Amino acid sequence: MFAVGRSAAVAALAAAALALSACGGSSDESDSGSGGSAVGKTLTLWHYETGNSAMGTAWAQAMKEFEASHPGVKVKFEEKGFEQIQKTASMVLNSDEAPDIMEYNKGNATAGQLSKQGLLTDLSEQATKRGWDKLLSPSLQTTAKYDERGIMGSGKWFGVPNYGEYVMVYYNKDMFDKAGVEVPTTFDEFTAALDTFAKKGTTPIAMAGAEYPAQQLFYLLALNKADRAWIDSFELYKGKVDFHGPQFTYAAQTFSDWVKKGYIAKNSAGMKAEDMGVAFIGGKFPIMVSGSWWFGRMQEEIKDFKWGSFLWPGQFAPGSSGNIWVVPEKSENKDLAYDFIDITMKKETQNLLGNSGGIPVAADPAAINDEQNKELIENFNKLSTQDGLAFYPDWPAPGYYDVLVAGVQELINGNKKPEEVLDEIAQPYDDNLADIGG
Repeated sequence: MFAVGRSAAVAALAAAALALSACGGSSDESDSGSGGSAVGKTLTLWHYETGNSAMGTAWAQAMKEFEASHPGVKVKFEEKGFEQIQKTASMVLNSDEAPDIMEYNKGNATAGQLSKQGLLTDLSEQATKRGWDKLLSPSLQTTAKYDERGIMGSGKWFGVPNYGEYVMVYYNKDMFDKAGVEVPTTFDEFTAALDTFAKKGTTPIAMAGAEYPAQQLFYLLALNKADRAWIDSFELYKGKVDFHGPQFTYAAQTFSDWVKKGYIAKNSAGMKAEDMGVAFIGGKFPIMVSGSWWFGRMQEEIKDFKWGSFLWPGQFAPGSSGNIWVVPEKSENKDLAYDFIDITMKKETQNLLGNSGGIPVAADPAAINDEQNKELIENFNKLSTQDGLAFYPDWPAPGYYDVLVAGVQELINGNKKPEEVLDEIAQPYDDNLADIGG
């Protein structure tokens, strides 16, 4: 996801990643690698990663390599906001303003919806021809494939991920030491740590209710009462989901309780992810629960305190392959777009991504040389091998991201009771299930 969107041990991860695994009309003449002339063409590329993130760093290098290997072709890069693309993708991709290639959020509600609308290019032939299907394991391919209903996990390739991601816990080591708090290894120890900070007058968790972070914490709480069958029912429509069952009931009630206990600030309802991240980087909170896509930025920007990360205390956490490269159906330079994807999957780009704080899917294990980066990748590997990647809560239904934002904001504000919020988030999910014949 996100933003944030975004984003191995390294022997273990690369082995697992390889085993577990990684804008505008016609384009046949544009492939410089197949004899056609691409001179004078421009590859229009959109993504929403910040320049100093792992993905932003690796993709900037990939753009340079692309231009070097395609004489006469220019890359026109346009940085877009995650929310901007999230809200306008259908409209833009159905117009003459579509880019040639863009990063897009994976899942039923996003890439699945666009594929169902006929707005994305079927990449199945290219995935086989270029070997992407060999670099990405069946697990990581889940977010690349969508069926005719727009449901992920099977069908045609409509996107290509080139990194992994997961939600974890960032912590301020200096604040932990000052408060006498040890890194928790169980959920009970985690809640005890939150309580310790709160009783000392410190709000422990940096939070953003106006965007994805709050709903991901809500989902984490549900996952602590879930199993794989429940996750597959919720995310892949493989069974019925009771929104007043133990999973979501526990999540809503616990989240509400955490606000009342001072673990989460009430004013965080209006905060965005960037506000949350800046506050944690500024040393104002001891804990931030968010994604690996922040990792490179933490390394780059935190100067005044020691920090670290650990896995959420539970079997499951939101995570999957990273966001995906998609090629709009209206792309005018499709073959150039495929060539760019190839470069992002190369060992050199993957190694750079891993050494910049990302989670590569096809890196050389020996090439990852930073200990913090190795730990990040090792934790991803651990989560993967315990079947702990649980996707993201907004994926199941179109528009569900906004539904969850509104619902969790109500939990933070205390405007509605947990059971009322569960009713609100259940209805759009059930409506979508009915629409697809569930």
